[in-house]
Amino acid sequence: MHFDATFFAFVGLILFLALIAYLKVPGMMAKALDSRAANIQAELDEARQLREEAQKLLADYQQKRKEAEEEAKAILAAAEREAAALTEEARQKTEEFVARRNAMSEQKIQQAEADAIKAVRAAAVDLAVAAAEKLLAQSATGDVQTALFQSSVGQVKARLN
Repeated sequence: MHFDATFFAFVGLILFLALIAYLKVPGMMAKALDSRAANIQAELDEARQLREEAQKLLADYQQKRKEAEEEAKAILAAAEREAAALTEEARQKTEEFVARRNAMSEQKIQQAEADAIKAVRAAAVDLAVAAAEKLLAQSATGDVQTALFQSSVGQVKARLN
């Protein structure tokens, strides 16, 4: 029998496969592939879990953002109400101030009128006294003149003051 190179290649292949089977290489490869598949599955599970946590965090932050926006709107509305109240209060205080100033001005005007009337009356009294004195001085003489003058001056001053 003549063995050619194909036969020896076939025998080498059989021996190689037997050696591989004897050393349990397919089992080790299967274990390695299973281990690798388990690692990949664990990484996928971890990635899925991280994705879910990220989605939860995103939802939490979106909820917090909405709450913050609502709180900001509430603060803004409260600030607007407070500003309106302060504006109204300032308007009322201004109106009260103007009313008080007008009342004080009217009182001052009335006081000035009263003072002017008193001054005119006093001037009229002084003028009347002077005229009466002049008339009495021309018509009366001596003791009568002095007594009438003093009596008239006293009466006029008593009535006008």
